[in-house]
Amino acid sequence: MLSTLFANTVLPSQCAVCHRWPSQQLCDACLQRFAGQRPRCPRCALPRTTSDDGQPGCPQCRSQDWALQACYAAVDYDYPWIDLIRRYKFERQSGYSEMLAPLLLSRPEVAQRLARLTPEDWLLPMPLSAQRLAERGFNQAWELAQVLHRRSGCRARLHGRLLIRIRHTEAQTRLDREQRLANVRGAFLVEPLLVPAVQGRTLILVDDVMTSGASLHAAARVLEQAGAARIEALVIARTPP
Repeated sequence: MLSTLFANTVLPSQCAVCHRWPSQQLCDACLQRFAGQRPRCPRCALPRTTSDDGQPGCPQCRSQDWALQACYAAVDYDYPWIDLIRRYKFERQSGYSEMLAPLLLSRPEVAQRLARLTPEDWLLPMPLSAQRLAERGFNQAWELAQVLHRRSGCRARLHGRLLIRIRHTEAQTRLDREQRLANVRGAFLVEPLLVPAVQGRTLILVDDVMTSGASLHAAARVLEQAGAARIEALVIARTPP
């Protein structure tokens, strides 16, 4: 499955991880070593080592009042994905979206979830502030969402401006969880003219990394208040505990 997804991509001469040549963007050996599937909580996408107790979500997220009702992640935010995602975001390597999005599509639960979406549902990239967009030159979540939409063949509507970031915020990297939550409070808005189109619908947010989940949950809360029936998320990498 993994090799098929990557073989259909425009290929460079070296594997981005081990630099083996000739190769596809991620060679089979690196995919097998670093992108193996593991059980994850369906609510927060953290690795789950204990058996399912029949309850939705893990004990850690079950007690949280979250608007985000499910999250799917491809890999842990660990070596080698930290380096690849940083290059993608901060070195203007927008073409990496063709390498990273297939990691998500290789997860059967992700492919199945996208296949169930209807033309009335929405696939939404997490928005950047105007300042952050100018600094980076592109929105990595938008690039990922486009590849996921195209390669999965999902019927949901893809929109880059339904969810708007109305306030520039401090980078979350050095903040603890409570500071992250406060930092993104009031940072998002649903495009007023599109509010009726989200009511009663399923919306899937797309981002590159989920750490505390503060940004995704703040965005989900705004979408919930606009009347969305269900909000979920797809992320390439989940920061492990």
